[in-house]
Amino acid sequence: MRIQVARGVKRAFDIGFALAGLGVLSPLVLLIWVAVRWRLGAPVLFSQQRTGMNGRPFAVLKFRTMTDRRDRLGDLLPDHQRLTRLGRLLRALSLDEIPQLINVLRGDMSIVGPRPLLRKYDLWYTPHERRRFDVRPGITGLAQIAGRNTVGWSARLSLDVEYVERGSLWLDLKIVLRTVKIVFTREGVVVDSRALMSDLDEERGEALTDELVLDATARRLLRTG
Repeated sequence: MRIQVARGVKRAFDIGFALAGLGVLSPLVLLIWVAVRWRLGAPVLFSQQRTGMNGRPFAVLKFRTMTDRRDRLGDLLPDHQRLTRLGRLLRALSLDEIPQLINVLRGDMSIVGPRPLLRKYDLWYTPHERRRFDVRPGITGLAQIAGRNTVGWSARLSLDVEYVERGSLWLDLKIVLRTVKIVFTREGVVVDSRALMSDLDEERGEALTDELVLDATARRLLRTG
């Protein structure tokens, strides 16, 4: 019963915060909409499949920050070549995330929670790390205020689980206030996170390959020993 009440209070907080945020930020949203439409054309919003609560997929919304430039073969250029100056500014100030307030109203996301990650990562979580899917993903979270994009994957996912275990409305309020401070001071901001860390599937795939190589080497030594 207490868990249901806590979830109800959190959901009420999410809806109230999202509505207030969209109201207060509406002039800024209009300005960004016009700027993105002028610089990048339509569509203004970008959607991408992410993994949500209980492992269910949903489309996360963001303002577009990259062009659709392609090479001679018709393949999209690397992200860093398609990221525009406007896009860099929006990412640095986290303004590209504003449309996720709509995700909150839809019930896909919460204001605070583990960040929704790419679907391709689903196979690479440990059983303990999968606890991050016990709650709705958030616009901001414990891992983000701990270092934003500079925190390594293992530490980041560990913080996600810690939030699930310790989550409360009071903790949410503290995370929101800390997030506001980080955005305005640009503390720990990395526009292109791949500059500091690889994708989760690449990092753990390489670790698995190394483990298999070491295991094969050990077996050969045992056979010849």
